Amino acid sequence: MRSGRRWRRHAPPWWPEGESWPPRHAGRHWRRRRARFLRGVGLFLSAVWALGAIGAVTIMSHIARRAGGPWMAGGAPPLLVALVVACATAAFLVVLRRIGSPVGDLVGAAHQIAEGDFTARVPEHGPPAVRVVAAAFNDMAERLARQERQRRELMADIAHELRTPLSIVQGKIEGLIDGVYPRDAGQLEPLLDETRLLGRLVDDLRTLANAESGVLTLEREPTDIEMLMRDAASAVGDEAAARQISVTVDAAEVPPVNVDPVRMRQVLVNLLANALRHGGAGTAVTAEGRIRGGALVVRVTDTGSGIPADELPRVFDRFYKGARSSGSGLGLTIARSLVRAHGGDIRAESQPGAGTTITFTVPGVG
Repeated sequence: MRSGRRWRRHAPPWWPEGESWPPRHAGRHWRRRRARFLRGVGLFLSAVWALGAIGAVTIMSHIARRAGGPWMAGGAPPLLVALVVACATAAFLVVLRRIGSPVGDLVGAAHQIAEGDFTARVPEHGPPAVRVVAAAFNDMAERLARQERQRRELMADIAHELRTPLSIVQGKIEGLIDGVYPRDAGQLEPLLDETRLLGRLVDDLRTLANAESGVLTLEREPTDIEMLMRDAASAVGDEAAARQISVTVDAAEVPPVNVDPVRMRQVLVNLLANALRHGGAGTAVTAEGRIRGGALVVRVTDTGSGIPADELPRVFDRFYKGARSSGSGLGLTIARSLVRAHGGDIRAESQPGAGTTITFTVPGVG
């Protein structure tokens, strides 16, 4: 079945509940559009065929007249006209079949995409140029479908992350009102911590949205990278002490680099915090900065348990958390977005039981 020419039997996942599928009169409407398009193509090709046939007959008749009278008298021109018309008609039908049908499929599938059905695909057949267009259309439809899935998953993940602290706050407040819990600092401080968690989550989502939409403004200035890295290490110092993990910074040879210090500090804090979560008592975290090939290269390494091979490709995905992760699942995603906003890139390397190294590069240094 050609997906661009017939309706699917079941509604797509995004279709509102309670509404009929397919939409009322929509199938007939799309078929009318496709038929109208094919009629237009047919009329255009018919005109081209007619002009081509007239031109061919005129040329052949002129050649026949110059060839001499006996050939004209033998009735060759009428036969020649019939032959030319037959060849032109056959060529017209071949062209109409090879071009009209694939293009019609594209038109039908394009209308499905316009209506929000990103499952529409077209068979890649016809002339080479039409096959290239069909392949590009299918690639576009796949990207749109993937983005739609990511949008739905993002909304579900946001709702899930917000639900837990909100449920805790609501339950505690109800307990305080009903007298189940005493109204003292011991009960109010956990509520304050949950509201801070909500605030950090909202700030993270806003930063991520701005970075991924390209509207994040970077305030670049010459920055002492060693001081910035030590400041980031100090920000996670309490957590490192609580987990009995040592944090070492090595960036003494790095000259001032033109970056946004606030955003770059956020990247470093997120990477260090992620390294601490994967470490255990007695392990170590090292942040190393170097200049290589005119670019700033920063490596954050931990000697913890490492990341399983099946989880490693997804560590930068939004809200992705491993089995042992206790964060929101946004730290590494934000780090990647901020590094890319600086024109750089970031990657992760890990071996289970041997630790993890996350390296990011910012080009254009010096």
